[in-house]
Amino acid sequence: MRKPRTGHSGGDRRRRKLILAAAAGSIALGGAAVVVPSAFAEDDPVTAVLDDTAEILPVDDDLLGLLDVGEVTEVAESLTYADDANVLEVSGPDAGYVKVHFERLLLDTGDFVTVSSPDGAESYRYEESLIDQWATSITGDTAIVELHRGPGSGGSSALGALIDKAAYGFTSEEVDGMAQERADEARPEESICQGDEKRSSVCYRTSYPAVVDHAEPVARLLIDGTVLCTAFRVGESNRMLTNHHCFTETQEAQNTEVWFGYDCVACGADLANTPVKVRGEEVLATSKSLDYTLFTVDDFERIERFGYLELAGRPASKGEAIYIPQHPAGRPTEIAMESSVDGGNCVVKDEVYDGYVAGSDVSYYCDTEFGSSGSPVLSRDSHEVVALHHFGGCPNSGVNVRLIEDEIGDLI
Repeated sequence: MRKPRTGHSGGDRRRRKLILAAAAGSIALGGAAVVVPSAFAEDDPVTAVLDDTAEILPVDDDLLGLLDVGEVTEVAESLTYADDANVLEVSGPDAGYVKVHFERLLLDTGDFVTVSSPDGAESYRYEESLIDQWATSITGDTAIVELHRGPGSGGSSALGALIDKAAYGFTSEEVDGMAQERADEARPEESICQGDEKRSSVCYRTSYPAVVDHAEPVARLLIDGTVLCTAFRVGESNRMLTNHHCFTETQEAQNTEVWFGYDCVACGADLANTPVKVRGEEVLATSKSLDYTLFTVDDFERIERFGYLELAGRPASKGEAIYIPQHPAGRPTEIAMESSVDGGNCVVKDEVYDGYVAGSDVSYYCDTEFGSSGSPVLSRDSHEVVALHHFGGCPNSGVNVRLIEDEIGDLI
């Protein structure tokens, strides 16, 4: 359904400052499936950038696209089978979202718990016992947790829901302000390169319908209740691609919400469509040097209709027109396709550019923001993914997907 390609011509990159972001995710990979870069053919300038002794370059954490968009607060709430009440409210005044965390959820067969918005428009059902797991977030400042028990349920205080913490999201205005502050602090290492020329995806529906169609497989990530990234479906199967610096382990994937269909209802409107929210399931492969994580989601059938993208089978070319669908600062889908720096369209500046390792990236002046990490960089001609966005810096850059496909193509 979609494909991209990659290519190179040159362009050295200055080395970045020696600060690896603490928020970039655990370097210890635990039980995740890890792909280790191998030696590549010496006669190919694209694939010869890594070898068994490839040096990880120093990276300034301001260039990473991570942003905390909420705070976690300890709570002590429960709904047990011994309680008279079956409903409790978890609320944070003026919060943008509420996300409750189950220390444990133990249920009799046939019983279930729901976490819903006060009006019931958003509701998620939990039928199986859980330990140390986040519920799906509820938009707004209040979540209603309800225990649904059958008439024959006993009165044990050991059964039911124990909630030990909740994540309260900042308002959209607060998040936008934080993103702007981070960009100001990082200048000239900024990601918005000359005025913000991104537009809501719906604004291109009439003029560039194919571009909007290829933005549909792009998802917003909410990681561990407070951290934002972007990801996208790759290939026909249940496969998602994001950055290693977003998360690396299966447990982290399972604490990640994956939002599809999160778009503005009309160009210029503040109102967004209600997203389809699923959860990450399993990390299949991850690499620090190429900054990718390949993972699956649960309830794949719910998001299959949003389509998928394909990785390019040829090099990106210097000057090639590109675009980046993304969720900057967690906002509804925006597309970076125009660039006054480039004289009109976003284009590839350097086919070979330094990333975590020398020569691994493709560079461009398309605007991105915190939260855009893990977005696909697509060719305007083929609508294939030519790079996996991960750094700001103006030029911004993404990992050449030909290198990623060489490592994990058999898993996609």
